[in-house]
Amino acid sequence: MTKPMTIAIPHQLGLAEAKRRVDVGREQARAQLARVANEIDDRWEGDRLSFRIVALGQTITGRLDVAEQQVLVEVDLPWMLSMLANKLAPKIRQQGTLLLEKK
Repeated sequence: MTKPMTIAIPHQLGLAEAKRRVDVGREQARAQLARVANEIDDRWEGDRLSFRIVALGQTITGRLDVAEQQVLVEVDLPWMLSMLANKLAPKIRQQGTLLLEKK
């Protein structure tokens, strides 16, 4: 059974630039996760980036819905990892905000 974690990250970039930056962040995350993940699958479907990560015997799935003024991050944590949600959410919010800040 999974426990969903939802994080809304506002931005002022517009849809196209936000998608571009999410794609850059996706590549950075892949590089970091490669050390611990057995599998990393992701794909764009319109303005939604869906992902699946298998690490330490656990499967994490989720979505990033990119919109004109926000990115909605939804992560489905397996029960074993759900206790980390309170630690993961602020880190995801912080990294997402840095990625999407207007420069």
